[in-house]
Amino acid sequence: MTGHDSPGSGLDPAVAFAIAVGLAAVVYLGAVVREHRRGTRTWPSHRTVLFVAGVGVIIGTLVGPLARLSHTDFAAHMWSHLLVGMLAPLLLVLSAPVTLALRSLHVVPARRLSRLLASPVPRFLSHPIPAAGLSVGSLWVLYATPLSALMIGNEYLHYLLLAHFFAAGYLFTASMVGVDPAPHRPGFRLRLGVLVIAVAAHSTLAKHVAMHPPQGIPAASAEAGAQVMYYVGDLLEFALIVVFFAQWYVAARPRPDARRHPESPVSEAAAPPAPRNRG
Repeated sequence: MTGHDSPGSGLDPAVAFAIAVGLAAVVYLGAVVREHRRGTRTWPSHRTVLFVAGVGVIIGTLVGPLARLSHTDFAAHMWSHLLVGMLAPLLLVLSAPVTLALRSLHVVPARRLSRLLASPVPRFLSHPIPAAGLSVGSLWVLYATPLSALMIGNEYLHYLLLAHFFAAGYLFTASMVGVDPAPHRPGFRLRLGVLVIAVAAHSTLAKHVAMHPPQGIPAASAEAGAQVMYYVGDLLEFALIVVFFAQWYVAARPRPDARRHPESPVSEAAAPPAPRNRG
């Protein structure tokens, strides 16, 4: 893989993407400040931390040492793919950006956003099965076909692929553990089945890359990249699984029954009278 220095070619695509991500961060943080200024409710600080961390991960794949190495080293490229396609989406999904937008926007724009998210195309793409196909399937198309040769030495395609990895990873992660409103989200059992298949497909692809190096990638580099995909990918998938089962546990936890808490004034009023002793 070749370097990406192209003096005189205009704005570096990495810088352009980093600016776009930075602007998204400014919008998010501005909405957080607006929520706090209202005084009636505040935005959870841990969600802000998650968002900032997710943005930091993306920028780290666009500028800096890892970004430079990803054009010359296949293992570094794989690190970029995993960070921007798996870790960053998990952090950003858990930061609940849609919920923040719906809370901070005025009524009319908020309703338009709700209608857009409920329209057929977003609903289809956010379903676990299409989302998994888009996320994992595109990796197979890229790394298991001659298309991988196109990304070598093409910096614009490299960053477009990173953008695709992020978008597909975000859709898949949101379909699994999304915290934003999604009234049509399937149940946990279906999501678990899709998650298991996606994890298996990702691990199988890593082994395939090691045994069948992508076109234009030396065998040693392909093996190093496959190890990153396999082991680091397993760690990130484990984090996703932990979040998934934590959400399932919370959702399945029995709700407190007011009738079982006689100390509650409401439960005392609602409780039926005790039967009289006729003995």
